[in-house]
Amino acid sequence: MTSIPGKILEEYTVRRNRLALVQFADTTRPIFLDLVPDAHVGDYVRTHVGFATEIVPEKKARLEYDQLAKNGGMKSAEVDLLVAETQPDAVRRTKQR
Repeated sequence: MTSIPGKILEEYTVRRNRLALVQFADTTRPIFLDLVPDAHVGDYVRTHVGFATEIVPEKKARLEYDQLAKNGGMKSAEVDLLVAETQPDAVRRTKQR
């Protein structure tokens, strides 16, 4: 599955790392911004394993959200995010192998 673009709500720095609070539909999580130095509050970003990997134009992000909502995929995408958050680290590492 392609990752859902998330909207940056807040930016902050922790130990010289840029982090953001990013909203994905009804789920919000902390994401590292170090790989996308031009990303700021209000931008949409695509993420992979806790890192923002690219900035997504707002128009494209909204189109993706609309398509997911029409196809019923938004609920499954939210569930995927929540399941990943609730699994212990050992389980997540095992699945990645």
